Amino acid sequence: MNTRSSMRVFAGLAVAGLAAGVLAGCAGGGDEGDSGDGVTITWWHNATSGPLPAVWEEVAAEFEEAHPGVNVEQTGYQNEELQRTLIPNALAAGDPPDLFQVWPGGELRDQVENGYLQPLDDAIPDTISSVGATINPWQVDGETYGIPFTFGIEGFWYNTDLFEQAGAEVPTTFDELVETVGTLRDAGITPIAVGAGDNWPAAHWWYQFALKSCSPETLAAAETEFDFSDECFVDAGTQLQEFLGIEPFQDGFLGTPAQQGAGSSAGMVANGQAAMELMGHWNAGTIGGLTPDEQVPPFLGWFPVPGIDGADGDPTAALGGGDGFGCSADAPPECAELLEYIMSEEVQKKFAASGSGIPTVPAAQASLEDENLKAVAEGLAQASFVQLWLDTAFGTTVGNAMNEGIVNLFAGTGTPEEIVQKMQDAAATL
Repeated sequence: MNTRSSMRVFAGLAVAGLAAGVLAGCAGGGDEGDSGDGVTITWWHNATSGPLPAVWEEVAAEFEEAHPGVNVEQTGYQNEELQRTLIPNALAAGDPPDLFQVWPGGELRDQVENGYLQPLDDAIPDTISSVGATINPWQVDGETYGIPFTFGIEGFWYNTDLFEQAGAEVPTTFDELVETVGTLRDAGITPIAVGAGDNWPAAHWWYQFALKSCSPETLAAAETEFDFSDECFVDAGTQLQEFLGIEPFQDGFLGTPAQQGAGSSAGMVANGQAAMELMGHWNAGTIGGLTPDEQVPPFLGWFPVPGIDGADGDPTAALGGGDGFGCSADAPPECAELLEYIMSEEVQKKFAASGSGIPTVPAAQASLEDENLKAVAEGLAQASFVQLWLDTAFGTTVGNAMNEGIVNLFAGTGTPEEIVQKMQDAAATL
């Protein structure tokens, strides 16, 4: 298996086809409970707001009840802190949690190369089969080191009331998006919120321009060979620079966090201070957790990122990914059992009903209640292919350099050419 090429998840990941006919194989039965007497499992995840923290707390309690003598210590951390600092430091120090958030792509490859992760194929094969092709990005050389519990694509989360108030239409092309921004701005409404203070939400704008400007073949070469020579990568920065020129974002966007507090970009949408936010499939739950009543607001809608007329990129291509869990190399057997329960049909249905995301076990997708998540699932089904988040696909070294260059462009201190140069320089160190 070509592990890098396998990380491009094609439209076969459509809702009905994620793993048709294959159901989760376990529900963490209690008849095995006394096998883990005196065992503590530490579990780190990125659920800090919305309904998901309560779901994971309930899952931990249920697993403990079914497995007498097993104690599950689950802790939620802010996503960037978890991915960029806590997990890398814990792995390097030789003291990682047993079960933790595992991101696919270059980061996963690095962790496997360093012997940090436990292969799961022999321990929970039925669970791996249950998620179908979504497992591919969490595999290296044919072995599985993590399992995604959710997978979806990025799009625009928008306030339907503000759109109606301004007389704005949902855009179907990029030119129409520019017109919509102008319509909202003329109505005295902040068109788009972006959490550039966390860097990656700003970087995703460049990712989208690259996705819509570069051919699928060019993106594949970039991922597998670190070939960034195609002009479309500079074009992506030029297009972003031009877009920044129409002032689509809120004042002070460089210091705005993405998902923490009412003043974050998600909070601005949640509380009617901005009309749109470009964000991943999890955003409904995040926005819901930032409203006064902590409920997903009835005005919330979703639409896919429109294509650019005349560009080489496929207009129906989507940018996306998922969240998964893996076990550290020295984790006890109960770690895989807990992961098996997290991926059971019962828990996946609970996850879906909470509005926290799109489950990867097909039988659980009927439990989606949020209309926006259903729209995201439909967008996934209609995508020609799904490109993993570019920083994930390229790995930490290139991804961090790329994101830094993009944020510099946002700040007015960088150029489109410098983004690509940073990526090439970083790739040369590998």
